Amino acid sequence: MRIFGVVNASPDSLATFSVATTYDESLSRCAALLANGADAIDIGAQASHGEAAFVTPGAEWEQLEGPLRAAVSFGVDVSVDTWQVPTARLALDAGATVLNAADALQDDNMMELAAEREVEVVLPFMLGPDPRHLRHVVGDPVAAMVEWFDQQLRRADRWGIRGRMMLDPGTGFAPAHWDWADRFEYQKAIYDGLGELRRFELPIYVPVAWKQTPDRLELVDIVLRQDIDVARAHIPEQIRARHAAIEAGNPLPTSDLALDYVD
Repeated sequence: MRIFGVVNASPDSLATFSVATTYDESLSRCAALLANGADAIDIGAQASHGEAAFVTPGAEWEQLEGPLRAAVSFGVDVSVDTWQVPTARLALDAGATVLNAADALQDDNMMELAAEREVEVVLPFMLGPDPRHLRHVVGDPVAAMVEWFDQQLRRADRWGIRGRMMLDPGTGFAPAHWDWADRFEYQKAIYDGLGELRRFELPIYVPVAWKQTPDRLELVDIVLRQDIDVARAHIPEQIRARHAAIEAGNPLPTSDLALDYVD
């Protein structure tokens, strides 16, 4: 399993321990991630939670440039997490090697950029044009996800980029102000159904939870049991340990929290 460790160049991030807004802060954060189980880095400068402030492409790049250049200096794959085409273009120019398309490639210009640069692309399931303002899934969420990916991958075929896709179930996105109980049930249904995405014969990429509660670790373990290809993780050492324990047939208890990250 490949792990992208998370660097947040946005001060709006709820995971404050992952925030790095300068070149030097990003050097330190990336070094720690790579020393503790990450293979690659995912970095963005626009938070996606419902209260996040919108930043223009110019402001987004101003926040992202220094931390991104620090990440690139490690010589590993670096994905840029953005839904704005100008930011994505500048990040790829600066050495990013993966496009984490937070707009779910709903803008043809982002699709065109992915085709032009011939990079790997993370394609997240997302109902709506903006991760901060999404529509509710109606009915079976797994069926809705499969139908959505089928439609988006047909578009990707027209651009010749389907084979470079990684499929993200989009569970980090949900309509703003959902209660956690509703989010938990939604995420559990999606994660239990991840195997349905195997029909597309593409890698499965899942951003796993960083908040330290037993129910969130329950969701993490459901994901890790699905033999996913790629994880996006704020705490890669925890994900490596839980994955190894599952593979060994001796899963860790969900009470085994990473205490340094407990609110």
